[in-house]
Amino acid sequence: MKANFDVDNFINRFKNNCRIVDIKEFQANEVITTFLLKRNQFCVLLDGEAQLITYDKNGNKKILYYYRKNDIFGEALFKINSDRELFVLAKKKCTVLFFPYDLAERCPETNCIYHIELLKNLPDLIINSISEQNARIELLTKKSVRDKLLTYFENQALEAGKKTFELPFTLVDLSDYLMIERTAMMREIKRLKDENIIKKNKNKITLN
Repeated sequence: MKANFDVDNFINRFKNNCRIVDIKEFQANEVITTFLLKRNQFCVLLDGEAQLITYDKNGNKKILYYYRKNDIFGEALFKINSDRELFVLAKKKCTVLFFPYDLAERCPETNCIYHIELLKNLPDLIINSISEQNARIELLTKKSVRDKLLTYFENQALEAGKKTFELPFTLVDLSDYLMIERTAMMREIKRLKDENIIKKNKNKITLN
């Protein structure tokens, strides 16, 4: 996400000025939060990478969203319509800001600059989050494995601003993220390479 304000500077200046926010660190593979505890909170990923995951009734993992620095997530932004628990899992060491949305109108600090500025910029964070969710929905509407892969690769190239980019996932996680069968995905990647549509070097993809 590209926020319209300097999140790093914002956190460095104000992280000790508001008692209702909490900043925590998580190691890789630690659960950052779950979405079934009915906490009306949102979180900002200040550093690292994380995934929103769930498991179907057969125990198969699904990656619903992939979060990077300055992305926003939490129960306040995600309607729970399933009895299956949703986990936000750190994929790398993460630093996360937790903000209880229920206290948005009643901050215990008088004239808390941190609180005021965060609320002022919250719409930008939410709009960017909605935009990324819409792109995710569009990706998943693609019917074929090839279309899903190419759409995802094109989006990554556009974001990187060049035809060569590094996958943020392992191939195992990529198949879970695209919600496609792993062996079918590997076969299609091989076809794309054989047809010279892409080049693959370890975790790097180049669109030809």
